[in-house]
Amino acid sequence: MTPDLSWMLQDIVQNVPLARHAVLLSADGLPRGATEGLDPKDVDTISAAMAGMQSLSRATAHFAGSAKEGEWSQTVIEFDHGWIFLIGAGQGAYLAAAAEPDVDMQQISFRMHRLVARLGNNLTSPPRVPTDEYGASGSGAADRPGATGGSGFVLPELDRAVAEVRGARHAVLLGGDGLPRGATSAMSRDLADTISAAMTGIHAYSRVTSQFAGAVENATWRQTVIEFSHGWIFLIAAGDGAFLAASAEHDCDIEEFTTRLHQAVPELTAHSAPGGRVGDV
Repeated sequence: MTPDLSWMLQDIVQNVPLARHAVLLSADGLPRGATEGLDPKDVDTISAAMAGMQSLSRATAHFAGSAKEGEWSQTVIEFDHGWIFLIGAGQGAYLAAAAEPDVDMQQISFRMHRLVARLGNNLTSPPRVPTDEYGASGSGAADRPGATGGSGFVLPELDRAVAEVRGARHAVLLGGDGLPRGATSAMSRDLADTISAAMTGIHAYSRVTSQFAGAVENATWRQTVIEFSHGWIFLIAAGDGAFLAASAEHDCDIEEFTTRLHQAVPELTAHSAPGGRVGDV
């Protein structure tokens, strides 16, 4: 019988100011423990959503960059009313924590990783996620010259955003229907379609977790950030139900890149509607 480890999770909410909740879950979406004050139904929903999002995150590893042995590090979801953090907690297990907007992010990250170390007697070390398992070699379609979806599919606004930040790789605009409306010139149409499908799911799972970040009506999702050992993936709101997915190498200045992406959003508004110029391609 799997032990209930809820009592160990209290360390986070008791020692990190503005931390709200913590949930320990298995890779197949089953809860293994939760802090006090969470409804069991919410724990089940959060666990299932986090497991589903993590499965899709692994499938996007090649979007973050080419690496023989890339390893997922963490996923962070930002709402206007709080944060959610997800890290590995051993073989086939994950630790999720929620906090208010002004939480000390370094402190909660430290507590989460320290808790994982304490859980070592019950859980084994986090699994590595090889990117080449998903066909992410350096010779993949995303990196082949001329492998783009055609001139009508390229968004100059995204090309400029990527070109202006060292280490930035790709970006794709998704409409409210989850279909790609356009992408950077180095990104193939096949990759744009694949990433768009995965990101649509990640976006849906992210929104499902809003109650975990705090009980707020009409909560606004802002972004989901996935960190791998070899790179980053960003998913940000782009207005009118659209969202923007982008990737960068691990040494990229992520603050500069996300700022540049947000600056590009108003320029992209015309392309996010199903009847827009790029969406008709």
